[in-house]
Amino acid sequence: MRNTVIAATLVLVVAVTVVLLVRSRPDEPAAAPPPAVKTTTVRKGDLTNTRTLQADLGFGAARPVKGGTGTVTALPAVGQVTELGRELYRVDDQPVVVFFGATPLFRALDAPGLKGSDVAVVADNLAALGYQVGVRAKDPAKAELTPKVVDAVKRWQKALGVEQTGVLTPGRVLVLGGPVRVASVKAQLGAPAAEELFEVTPTTRLVTTRVPVAEAGALKAGTPVAVVRPDGREVPGKVTSVAAAAAGDNGGGPKVDVVVTPDDPAAVADLDTAPVRLKITTESRAGVLTVPLAALVALKEGGYAVQRPDGTLKAVRTGLYSQDRVEISGDGVTDGLEVVVAQ
Repeated sequence: MRNTVIAATLVLVVAVTVVLLVRSRPDEPAAAPPPAVKTTTVRKGDLTNTRTLQADLGFGAARPVKGGTGTVTALPAVGQVTELGRELYRVDDQPVVVFFGATPLFRALDAPGLKGSDVAVVADNLAALGYQVGVRAKDPAKAELTPKVVDAVKRWQKALGVEQTGVLTPGRVLVLGGPVRVASVKAQLGAPAAEELFEVTPTTRLVTTRVPVAEAGALKAGTPVAVVRPDGREVPGKVTSVAAAAAGDNGGGPKVDVVVTPDDPAAVADLDTAPVRLKITTESRAGVLTVPLAALVALKEGGYAVQRPDGTLKAVRTGLYSQDRVEISGDGVTDGLEVVVAQ
C-alpha cells in the first residue's frame, strides 16, 4: 500500500512539472512580413552626356612687337591696353603712337601726292580722332596724301606736343589690327628699338586648350560649351576656333588648339589668368521618358523590362544612358508610371 502511494505521488509530480514546462515555453515568433519594395516613377525630362577638358583662361596667344631705329626710352606697363592716337612707348624720347589698320607704315609720308593703303590708314585714323581730312578714295590703294591730310597731320602733331612737320615716318606710328593688351615687356630702357620690345594679346579673355585630334570629336566653331571657373561657377561660352597645333609641339600625335570665348565677358572679368575646365555636351535627348538604372530588369531572353509593384514586367527599349538614368520607351510606358527599384 505504501509503495502504491509513493508511486502515485511521483507520477503526479512529473505531470505537474511537464505542464509547468510546457506553459513556460515562449511563444513561437510570428513570421516576418515580406520586405516592402522600393518604387519610383517614370519621369519625362532631358538627358545629356558631357565630357570635360582641362583649359586655361587668359588673353590668348601673345605675339611680339618690334620697333624701328633709335633707342628705347620708355616702355608700356604690363596689362596696358592700346588706345587709338595715344602714346604706347617712346624712342629717342619721342612718342610712338598707336593707329589701327591693316597696313603698317612702310615709308615716310613726306610729300603730297603719295598714294597707297598706308596713306588710307593715316587718313582714316586722323578722321576717327576728329581731324578734317577730306574725302578719300574708296579703294585704299588709291588714297592720296592731300594738302588737307598733311594739315591734319600737323594739327595732330601739335596736340601730341611734337614738332609740326606734317611728315610721318614708320618708327613714330605703330599700326595694329585693333586694340591689344600688353602681355609682357621684353626690352629694357636703352636697348635698340629694333629688338623685340614687348608682347601683346587680344583684350578679350579667352579660354584655350590643346587636345589630340582623336579627342576633339565634333568640336567646331559655334559649339556651345560651359566654362567652369575655379570656384565651380559655370559660364556659358562658344568655341570660336579649332585649328591644327604647331607641328613642333605634337608629341603624342597631332593635336588641335581650341579657343572658347565666354558669352558674357563680365562673368570672368575678376580673373586675370586661371586654370578652368570646359564642359562639352556630347549627346543629348530632350523630353524623353527616363528611369534610374536600378529600375531596369535584365530579361533571360535578352533585353530589359521594368517591374510594376504587383510583380508584372513591362518590356522596354533603352536609349541614351546618362550617369544614373536611362532613356526608356515601350508599350504602356508613360510619364508617372510606378516601377520597382532594386535595393
